[in-house]
Amino acid sequence: MPTQPVNVVETFSNPAPEHDYTIRMTIPEFTCLCPRTGQPDFATLELEYVPDRLCVELKSLKLYIWSFRDRGAFHEAVTNEIIELLARTLTPRFIRLTARFNVRGGIYTSVSAERRAPHWRPSESVTLP
Repeated sequence: MPTQPVNVVETFSNPAPEHDYTIRMTIPEFTCLCPRTGQPDFATLELEYVPDRLCVELKSLKLYIWSFRDRGAFHEAVTNEIIELLARTLTPRFIRLTARFNVRGGIYTSVSAERRAPHWRPSESVTLP
């Protein structure tokens, strides 16, 4: 039976919830439709997050991202819709989504959105020699 797009993402338990660590994903094949022209828009999504109790399951994330393929959506709206669902589902300590859309009419668009748990503070940055 073929796989179909979905409107939810699945999770699994964070294997190291006692530590802050960053998960980064690059999703180079995001597509949606321009809500004005119906033409396809293509983007690379860059997702990074510091998990708390849950991590996103990759296949379900792929199927969720696929669900936008035939939908009309402005770049700003689709970026915020995706991060809202991920933030609500994962309740991460920190999450950032950057959508880098391919050129359209001579203009590249990049939309970045982030959410942070109210009391979470990042560790101090370390510079190694």
